[in-house]
Amino acid sequence: MPSHALRHRRVRPLLALAGAAALAAGTFALAPAGQAATAAAADPVGLNAPYEYLGWGSPQKPTDVMAATGVKQFTLAFMLSDGGCNPKWDGSRPLTGGSDQSAINAIRAAGGDVVVSFGGWSGNKLGEKCTSASALAAAYQKVIDAYKLKAIDVDIENTEVASAAVRQRVVSALKTVESKNPGIRTYLTFGTTPTGPDANGLDLIKKGAAAGLALDGWTIMPFDFGSHSGSMGSVSTKAADGLQKAVASAYGYDSATAYRHIGISSMNGKTDEADETVSTGDFTTMLNYAKAHHLARFTFWAVNRDRACPSGTQAGDSCSGISQSAYAFTKIVAGYHG
Repeated sequence: MPSHALRHRRVRPLLALAGAAALAAGTFALAPAGQAATAAAADPVGLNAPYEYLGWGSPQKPTDVMAATGVKQFTLAFMLSDGGCNPKWDGSRPLTGGSDQSAINAIRAAGGDVVVSFGGWSGNKLGEKCTSASALAAAYQKVIDAYKLKAIDVDIENTEVASAAVRQRVVSALKTVESKNPGIRTYLTFGTTPTGPDANGLDLIKKGAAAGLALDGWTIMPFDFGSHSGSMGSVSTKAADGLQKAVASAYGYDSATAYRHIGISSMNGKTDEADETVSTGDFTTMLNYAKAHHLARFTFWAVNRDRACPSGTQAGDSCSGISQSAYAFTKIVAGYHG
């Protein structure tokens, strides 16, 4: 897969830092246990939770996004390593007591909930810095306990997914997480070809099946293809069909069951490829596909980019690079209910 420069860039311009700092308004205390993770409607946590990165890209206030779009969930990115086997937001911001916790508290107070995403393209990955499956599981658990999470996402990319040893470590750690947290929803997100998972993705799925990993959603990122024929909507659904076949083969699922265990994580507007654009029409195609097959997950990168760019500005961390109304893509994803 090409480098997802826009999708996972860890540049911290002053504007992005100011945006993240602005989220610090409000209490730093976690909500009481009885109030934590207030259910977001009836949708399973993670089903329709778009990514937002609070560390860059002039992040919008999540509660403003909720009010404007009807979305009730967010996948917050990224939980990384601080250089060792210790989780921190973006590898540097504190796990609790800072702006990220304040944002989560506000989302829950407004009736929503969050998925925490580990990994991404850039930065130090816990999957690599934690040298055993048990240590990695403990790092995941530290975050789960801190926020009483109902769902987590491991976005496994770049050097993390390229290592067979790390792929096995992540699978084994997630198996431990599932055993220690009955009912938690687990998602793995990774790149794809236009026809389905590449060799690393296929191996990841096979390792999961061999370990008895009861993953809720094997999720592909169908973009940054370089070259392909057809619209991004049709290509994305073909890639998802390939994922479904791989999951069905590895787990012995029938077709319908396999579809219920896969997901799509797209990218809105101009992607990292100069001639590749994902339109709202493409999102509608993916939405209809998700509804028809009852996918485990339909999401995208990222809320930060879900707005038109100012005149003279190209697509980047904080805008899509296409003509669009604010939150046009988020509103489509918010319409997915399984």
